[in-house]
Amino acid sequence: MTKQFKDHFSKDSAGYARFRPGYPSGLFGYLASLCRDHQTAWDCATGNSQAARRLVDHYGRVIATDASSSQIAAAPPQENIDYRVAAAEQSGIADAGVDLVTVAQALHWFDLAAFYTEVRRVLKPGGVIAVWSYNLLKIAPEIDPIINRLYHDTLEAYWPKERQRVERGYGAIPFPFTPVSPIPGFAMAADWDLSDLSGYLGTWSAVQRMIQTTGVDPVEQLAQPLGAAWGDPQMRRPVTWPLSIRIGYNP
Repeated sequence: MTKQFKDHFSKDSAGYARFRPGYPSGLFGYLASLCRDHQTAWDCATGNSQAARRLVDHYGRVIATDASSSQIAAAPPQENIDYRVAAAEQSGIADAGVDLVTVAQALHWFDLAAFYTEVRRVLKPGGVIAVWSYNLLKIAPEIDPIINRLYHDTLEAYWPKERQRVERGYGAIPFPFTPVSPIPGFAMAADWDLSDLSGYLGTWSAVQRMIQTTGVDPVEQLAQPLGAAWGDPQMRRPVTWPLSIRIGYNP
Protein backbone atom coordinates (compact mmCIF):
# COMPACT_ATOMS: atom_id res chain seq x y z
CA MET A 1 0.00 0.00 0.00
CA THR A 2 1.37 3.42 -0.92
CA LYS A 3 1.55 6.18 1.65
CA GLN A 4 -0.92 9.04 1.53
CA PHE A 5 0.00 11.88 -0.82
CA LYS A 6 1.33 14.88 1.10
CA ASP A 7 0.44 18.02 -0.82
CA HIS A 8 2.94 20.72 0.11
CA PHE A 9 2.52 22.97 -2.93
CA SER A 10 -1.09 23.28 -4.12
CA LYS A 11 -1.80 26.33 -1.96
CA ASP A 12 0.67 28.35 -4.03
CA SER A 13 0.58 26.68 -7.43
CA ALA A 14 0.62 30.03 -9.24
CA GLY A 15 3.65 31.24 -7.29
CA TYR A 16 5.37 27.92 -7.84
CA ALA A 17 4.82 28.21 -11.59
CA ARG A 18 6.06 31.81 -11.67
CA PHE A 19 9.13 31.70 -9.46
CA ARG A 20 10.61 28.21 -9.59
CA PRO A 21 13.77 28.16 -11.75
CA GLY A 22 14.01 26.20 -14.99
CA TYR A 23 16.25 23.21 -15.60
CA PRO A 24 19.20 23.42 -18.02
CA SER A 25 18.46 22.37 -21.59
CA GLY A 26 21.75 20.47 -21.76
CA LEU A 27 20.48 18.02 -19.16
CA PHE A 28 17.64 16.89 -21.41
CA GLY A 29 19.88 16.51 -24.42
CA TYR A 30 22.17 14.35 -22.31
CA LEU A 31 19.28 12.17 -21.13
CA ALA A 32 18.07 11.76 -24.70
CA SER A 33 21.54 10.59 -25.71
CA LEU A 34 21.22 7.71 -23.23
CA CYS A 35 17.92 6.45 -24.66
CA ARG A 36 17.64 4.01 -27.53
CA ASP A 37 14.14 5.18 -28.50
CA HIS A 38 12.52 8.61 -28.15
CA GLN A 39 8.84 7.90 -28.49
CA THR A 40 7.48 8.59 -24.99
CA ALA A 41 8.80 10.12 -21.79
CA TRP A 42 7.05 10.21 -18.41
CA ASP A 43 7.70 13.28 -16.26
CA CYS A 44 6.50 12.17 -12.84
CA ALA A 45 5.42 14.80 -10.27
CA THR A 46 5.63 17.36 -13.04
CA GLY A 47 4.58 20.32 -10.88
CA ASN A 48 4.29 23.26 -13.24
CA SER A 49 5.81 21.13 -16.05
CA GLN A 50 9.26 22.73 -16.23
CA ALA A 51 10.90 19.41 -17.09
CA ALA A 52 8.06 18.21 -19.32
CA ARG A 53 8.31 21.30 -21.52
CA ARG A 54 12.00 20.56 -22.10
CA LEU A 55 11.40 16.91 -22.83
CA VAL A 56 9.13 17.61 -25.82
CA ASP A 57 12.22 18.77 -27.72
CA HIS A 58 13.53 15.19 -27.63
CA TYR A 59 10.50 12.87 -27.38
CA GLY A 60 7.45 12.51 -29.56
CA ARG A 61 5.13 12.47 -26.57
CA VAL A 62 5.45 13.42 -22.91
CA ILE A 63 3.12 12.13 -20.22
CA ALA A 64 3.24 14.65 -17.36
CA THR A 65 1.62 13.49 -14.14
CA ASP A 66 1.16 15.05 -10.72
CA ALA A 67 -0.90 14.02 -7.73
CA SER A 68 -1.91 17.67 -7.25
CA SER A 69 -4.80 18.75 -9.48
CA SER A 70 -3.90 22.39 -8.72
CA GLN A 71 -0.41 21.93 -10.10
CA ILE A 72 -1.75 20.31 -13.27
CA ALA A 73 -4.28 23.13 -13.67
CA ALA A 74 -1.48 25.72 -13.42
CA ALA A 75 0.72 23.99 -16.02
CA PRO A 76 0.63 25.70 -19.43
CA PRO A 77 -0.86 23.58 -22.23
CA GLN A 78 1.64 22.49 -24.84
CA GLU A 79 1.47 20.31 -27.89
CA ASN A 80 2.60 16.72 -27.30
CA ILE A 81 2.29 16.98 -23.49
CA ASP A 82 -0.41 14.75 -22.02
CA TYR A 83 -1.22 16.12 -18.55
CA ARG A 84 -2.75 13.74 -16.01
CA VAL A 85 -3.58 13.84 -12.32
CA ALA A 86 -2.02 10.64 -10.98
CA ALA A 87 0.07 9.43 -8.06
CA ALA A 88 3.69 8.58 -8.71
CA GLU A 89 3.09 5.04 -7.52
CA GLN A 90 -0.03 4.52 -9.69
CA SER A 91 0.54 6.30 -12.97
CA GLY A 92 -2.01 4.51 -15.15
CA ILE A 93 0.60 4.24 -17.92
CA ALA A 94 0.69 1.05 -20.00
CA ASP A 95 3.26 -1.66 -19.32
CA ALA A 96 6.61 -1.03 -21.03
CA GLY A 97 5.17 2.17 -22.44
CA VAL A 98 7.92 4.75 -21.95
CA ASP A 99 11.56 5.25 -22.92
CA LEU A 100 12.46 7.67 -20.13
CA VAL A 101 11.17 8.47 -16.64
CA THR A 102 12.15 11.77 -15.02
CA VAL A 103 11.55 13.02 -11.49
CA ALA A 104 12.64 16.59 -10.80
CA GLN A 105 12.87 17.70 -7.15
CA ALA A 106 10.18 15.29 -5.99
CA LEU A 107 11.56 11.78 -5.37
CA HIS A 108 11.91 12.48 -1.64
CA TRP A 109 8.12 12.61 -1.28
CA PHE A 110 7.45 9.18 -2.78
CA ASP A 111 6.84 5.73 -1.39
CA LEU A 112 10.08 4.55 -2.96
CA ALA A 113 9.41 0.81 -3.07
CA ALA A 114 6.02 1.30 -4.73
CA PHE A 115 7.34 3.94 -7.12
CA TYR A 116 10.27 1.83 -8.25
CA THR A 117 7.90 -1.07 -8.89
CA GLU A 118 5.83 1.27 -11.05
CA VAL A 119 8.93 2.49 -12.91
CA ARG A 120 10.05 -1.04 -13.72
CA ARG A 121 6.54 -1.77 -14.98
CA VAL A 122 6.21 1.22 -17.32
CA LEU A 123 9.80 1.49 -18.59
CA LYS A 124 10.78 -0.40 -21.70
CA PRO A 125 13.64 -2.88 -21.26
CA GLY A 126 16.79 -0.80 -21.32
CA GLY A 127 14.81 2.38 -20.68
CA VAL A 128 16.23 5.16 -18.53
CA ILE A 129 15.18 6.70 -15.22
CA ALA A 130 16.68 10.03 -14.14
CA VAL A 131 16.02 11.76 -10.82
CA TRP A 132 17.51 14.99 -9.60
CA SER A 133 17.30 17.51 -6.80
CA TYR A 134 18.73 20.85 -5.81
CA ASN A 135 19.20 22.42 -2.40
CA LEU A 136 20.20 25.99 -1.56
CA LEU A 137 20.79 28.61 -4.20
CA LYS A 138 24.04 30.56 -4.53
CA ILE A 139 24.10 34.29 -5.26
CA ALA A 140 26.86 36.23 -3.49
CA PRO A 141 28.90 36.04 -0.25
CA GLU A 142 26.93 38.89 1.34
CA ILE A 143 23.54 37.35 0.48
CA ASP A 144 23.97 33.59 0.84
CA PRO A 145 24.40 33.59 4.66
CA ILE A 146 21.08 35.43 5.10
CA ILE A 147 19.27 32.75 3.08
CA ASN A 148 21.17 29.98 4.88
CA ARG A 149 20.01 31.31 8.26
CA LEU A 150 16.43 31.40 7.00
CA TYR A 151 16.68 27.81 5.82
CA HIS A 152 18.59 26.27 8.73
CA ASP A 153 17.53 28.39 11.72
CA THR A 154 14.22 30.18 11.20
CA LEU A 155 12.57 27.34 9.27
CA GLU A 156 14.22 24.37 10.95
CA ALA A 157 11.03 23.21 12.69
CA TYR A 158 8.89 23.64 9.58
CA TRP A 159 10.71 21.48 7.05
CA PRO A 160 9.24 17.98 6.62
CA LYS A 161 11.61 15.13 7.41
CA GLU A 162 11.73 14.13 3.73
CA ARG A 163 13.71 17.31 3.05
CA GLN A 164 16.77 15.64 4.57
CA ARG A 165 16.99 13.46 1.45
CA VAL A 166 17.45 16.61 -0.63
CA GLU A 167 20.14 17.93 1.70
CA ARG A 168 22.08 14.71 1.17
CA GLY A 169 21.77 15.06 -2.60
CA TYR A 170 19.76 11.82 -2.95
CA GLY A 171 22.99 9.95 -2.32
CA ALA A 172 21.53 7.81 0.46
CA ILE A 173 18.30 6.97 -1.34
CA PRO A 174 17.99 3.39 -2.67
CA PHE A 175 18.18 3.34 -6.47
CA PRO A 176 17.69 -0.19 -7.82
CA PHE A 177 18.70 0.44 -11.43
CA THR A 178 21.88 -0.11 -13.41
CA PRO A 179 23.72 3.16 -12.71
CA VAL A 180 25.04 5.58 -15.28
CA SER A 181 28.43 6.91 -14.18
CA PRO A 182 30.07 9.34 -14.38
CA ILE A 183 27.35 11.96 -14.92
CA PRO A 184 28.32 15.42 -16.19
CA GLY A 185 27.78 18.36 -13.85
CA PHE A 186 24.63 20.41 -14.44
CA ALA A 187 23.24 23.46 -12.67
CA MET A 188 20.18 25.64 -12.95
CA ALA A 189 20.74 29.34 -13.49
CA ALA A 190 18.62 32.47 -13.34
CA ASP A 191 19.06 36.23 -13.53
CA TRP A 192 16.94 37.76 -10.76
CA ASP A 193 16.13 41.04 -9.10
CA LEU A 194 15.21 41.24 -5.42
CA SER A 195 11.48 40.70 -5.98
CA ASP A 196 12.21 37.50 -7.91
CA LEU A 197 14.24 36.17 -4.99
CA SER A 198 11.54 37.07 -2.46
CA GLY A 199 8.90 35.41 -4.61
CA TYR A 200 10.98 32.25 -4.87
CA LEU A 201 11.60 32.07 -1.12
CA GLY A 202 7.87 32.43 -0.59
CA THR A 203 7.29 29.17 -2.51
CA TRP A 204 9.27 27.14 0.03
CA SER A 205 6.91 24.70 1.73
CA ALA A 206 8.44 25.51 5.12
CA VAL A 207 7.70 29.21 4.63
CA GLN A 208 4.07 28.44 3.86
CA ARG A 209 3.88 26.12 6.87
CA MET A 210 5.32 28.75 9.21
CA ILE A 211 2.80 31.32 7.98
CA GLN A 212 -0.06 28.87 8.53
CA THR A 213 1.19 27.92 11.98
CA THR A 214 2.30 31.27 13.41
CA GLY A 215 0.85 33.95 11.14
CA VAL A 216 4.37 35.27 10.65
CA ASP A 217 5.90 35.55 7.18
CA PRO A 218 9.65 34.92 7.58
CA VAL A 219 10.37 36.29 4.11
CA GLU A 220 8.84 39.64 5.07
CA GLN A 221 11.03 39.63 8.17
CA LEU A 222 14.07 39.32 5.90
CA ALA A 223 13.13 42.35 3.80
CA GLN A 224 15.45 44.80 5.57
CA PRO A 225 18.64 42.70 5.87
CA LEU A 226 18.17 41.15 2.45
CA GLY A 227 17.51 44.53 0.87
CA ALA A 228 20.61 46.00 2.50
CA ALA A 229 22.76 43.15 1.21
CA TRP A 230 21.25 43.22 -2.28
CA GLY A 231 21.51 46.94 -2.98
CA ASP A 232 19.34 48.42 -5.73
CA PRO A 233 16.27 46.12 -5.72
CA GLN A 234 16.03 46.42 -9.51
CA MET A 235 19.59 45.20 -9.97
CA ARG A 236 19.72 41.71 -11.47
CA ARG A 237 22.10 39.14 -10.08
CA PRO A 238 23.08 35.67 -11.37
CA VAL A 239 21.65 32.82 -9.27
CA THR A 240 22.71 29.16 -9.48
CA TRP A 241 21.53 25.83 -8.07
CA PRO A 242 23.88 22.84 -8.59
CA LEU A 243 21.92 19.68 -9.40
CA SER A 244 22.37 16.29 -7.72
CA ILE A 245 21.50 13.65 -10.30
CA ARG A 246 21.09 9.88 -10.37
CA ILE A 247 20.48 8.00 -13.61
CA GLY A 248 19.96 4.33 -14.25
CA TYR A 249 18.88 1.79 -16.84
CA ASN A 250 15.97 -0.58 -16.47
CA PRO A 251 17.61 -4.04 -16.62
